[in-house]
Amino acid sequence: MAADEYEILDPRFRRLFNGSARVEKLFTGCRWAEGPAWFAAGRYLVWSDIPNNRMLRYDETDGSVSVFRQPCGNSNGNTVDRQGRLVTCEHSGRRVSRTEHDGSITTIADRWQGKRLNSPNDVVVKSDESVWFTDPSYGIDTDYEGDKADSEIGACYVYRVDPQSGTVDAVITDMVRPNGIAFSPDESKLYVVDTGRTHGDENPAHMRVFNIGERGKLSGGEVFADCTAGLFDGFRLDTEGRIWTSAADGIHCYDPDGTLIGKVKVPEVVANCAWGGNKNNVLYICGTTSLYAVRLMVNGVKLC
Repeated sequence: MAADEYEILDPRFRRLFNGSARVEKLFTGCRWAEGPAWFAAGRYLVWSDIPNNRMLRYDETDGSVSVFRQPCGNSNGNTVDRQGRLVTCEHSGRRVSRTEHDGSITTIADRWQGKRLNSPNDVVVKSDESVWFTDPSYGIDTDYEGDKADSEIGACYVYRVDPQSGTVDAVITDMVRPNGIAFSPDESKLYVVDTGRTHGDENPAHMRVFNIGERGKLSGGEVFADCTAGLFDGFRLDTEGRIWTSAADGIHCYDPDGTLIGKVKVPEVVANCAWGGNKNNVLYICGTTSLYAVRLMVNGVKLC
């Protein structure tokens, strides 16, 4: 077994991986790799290299990597909507955009109550086609990942875009720096990371969980888990509700009951991950400078 690549903290983790399946480095040369999104029809992955203001494309069929888009608004988080279109959070664009099937780009959200968004960070699309995204200030704090600017809103919220009206509503307003976001497999719960620790040791470094009611109304919001190594960032769930989340030392796996049951060790700080492969059992991992992949014994929740 590749003991240096998997860390078992609870017996429940043992059946989730094959010890001979290595963590493979597929590409390196990024400044800050983020936001992987899998396109099953083309068997390729798109991800962001934020400081380099480019999106890259990994082709699973031949292992090649090419530039998907540059410039790209200093894109960060990406996802695929229910119609197979790319949905992107743009730091310097200060918007959530959608790439249509013909290649044109549509703005989904760029303002709330008439004020420009900060720098959308991560995004998910629900089965009712509502778009949910986080809006911390990382892209306007400095010029490194976007364009330095003052926040017009003066706070960092989580938003929901109504699929019929396009109305942008703030659904979580009590986080310091909302970051990664994902639904439970049945979409009854919403998990959101708060990386407020980047702006003061007194601030959170945890993940919270909310119950989703009618028309996107949220309740609950208790802490699901505190990060034990650095900060959580982006994350995804498998079909049995386990959370596979980024951390400073790799991917941390949490049981639905909140127990940290194991880790997939990665030699760089991890920012995000996404399920892919023709059986949706390959976890693609964005480390600081590199793209990695590991084939696991579980299947991820399909996004479309």
